[in-house]
Amino acid sequence: MGAGGPRRGAGPPDGGWGWAVLGACFVITGFAYGFPKAVSVFFRALMRDFGAGYSDTAWVSSIMLAMLYGTGPVSSILVTRFGCRPVMLVGGLLASAGMVLASFATRLLELYLTAGVLTGLGLALNFQPSLIMLGLYFERRRPLANGLAAAGSPVFLSALSPLGQQLLEHFGWRGGFLLLGGLLLHCCACGAVMRPPPGPGPRPRGDSAEDAPGEAEADRAGLRLREAPPGGRTRRRLLDVAVCADRAFGVYAITKFLMALGLFVPAILLVNYAKDAGVPDADAAFLLSIVGFVDIVARPACGALAGLARLRPHVAYLFSLALMANGLTDLSSARARSYGALVAFCVAFGLSYGMVGALQFEVLMAAVGSHRFPSALGLVLLVEAVAVLIGPPSAGRLVDALKNYEIIFYLAGSEVALAGIFMAVATKCCLRRSKDTPPSQGAQGGASDTEDAEAQEDAEALPAGAEEPGSLQALEAPSPGAGPGEPKAEAEPGVDPESV
Repeated sequence: MGAGGPRRGAGPPDGGWGWAVLGACFVITGFAYGFPKAVSVFFRALMRDFGAGYSDTAWVSSIMLAMLYGTGPVSSILVTRFGCRPVMLVGGLLASAGMVLASFATRLLELYLTAGVLTGLGLALNFQPSLIMLGLYFERRRPLANGLAAAGSPVFLSALSPLGQQLLEHFGWRGGFLLLGGLLLHCCACGAVMRPPPGPGPRPRGDSAEDAPGEAEADRAGLRLREAPPGGRTRRRLLDVAVCADRAFGVYAITKFLMALGLFVPAILLVNYAKDAGVPDADAAFLLSIVGFVDIVARPACGALAGLARLRPHVAYLFSLALMANGLTDLSSARARSYGALVAFCVAFGLSYGMVGALQFEVLMAAVGSHRFPSALGLVLLVEAVAVLIGPPSAGRLVDALKNYEIIFYLAGSEVALAGIFMAVATKCCLRRSKDTPPSQGAQGGASDTEDAEAQEDAEALPAGAEEPGSLQALEAPSPGAGPGEPKAEAEPGVDPESV
């Protein structure tokens, strides 16, 4: 069993109920990443019914992805206030309602507000809490757990794309949207699985007896980040924006922005590109399934590879290598027009895309530490949302203007490759600089007394021997862990176990 009756200070159970949480995270990740791409099979029908172009219909997927990323801070605050489980239950209802209402849309604006904004918000309220909860259940096996959870994206993409094509042929896009809305209700079932890890018992404090057990459970699971001013009153932080001053976070955020400009463009436009090249509709939709099949193998394999003792300290370089491979795949396949060439592109793209998906959150955890991961994830997703809003619609507008997909692959590939190069160079240069800097350097100057108290409490929450997040060496270090005799605790801010 996983964590039945752990001693005080014990780390994540790395099993037990965590496998059920991992399964739910697998499904949520599949919907979050696979659904916006699978919706692209309906674009031709939408263009015909609404008299729109590629750029107009591409906004549906772009808005959905932008809401998934851009509402990251909102999701962090809601999780801090109410807990993972209720936020995910509400998110599942919103995602389903968005697609159901979209089936009655008569204008593109209504599609943007329902399928784009409402469904995207619902997916966001499921995605980030599931990752937070996964981090509470896994530490030693975390790279493998992240890889297995990330495999949900290709599995659902390979299934949803042909399913969407069949729904389109038999029920039209309106009936397809209605049925997909019902399918999204599975997010509610996944949210019900998200219970916090078991606690060790009451914490010796002067609080009331009935509040102490819940407080102790939150402390043990790292679910609550507290600040204790001199007056003794406890205050919870909803969002730790101080992580923005972290060099490691800055490097990662810039990398993700450059990556998001081009990473999703080929996958979103691939089906319509193949149809314009004369590929039958069913075969064109199957191209996304090929990407998914390869991705299914790539993500768990890369997650297991990143968990090896020799490679885990260098996970940032492995991530940059995956980005460069993905960008070079786009560049080398810009002139692919035959079905065989498109299949070869899908195989290479799925492999590199799976590596990126398996490593991206592991790199962020290693960069900022597990205690800052929820806030850092929300802020990174917000940065990524800006890039997602720019990327696919701009690519669609170029297609409308030039009637040529070649420039799209060149542009997207160069952006992703640049992200990989920047990640590798910035990591190497900052690491050299941090080696010359005495490790005793304190936190950033100019902080208020309250911020100093928060920083001191954050330092106490870190395990012994963990890297200070202010140094970019965290990018290359394994996630904070404890030795055989050391207690370790993950301090994820603000998820209230009583509301979960």
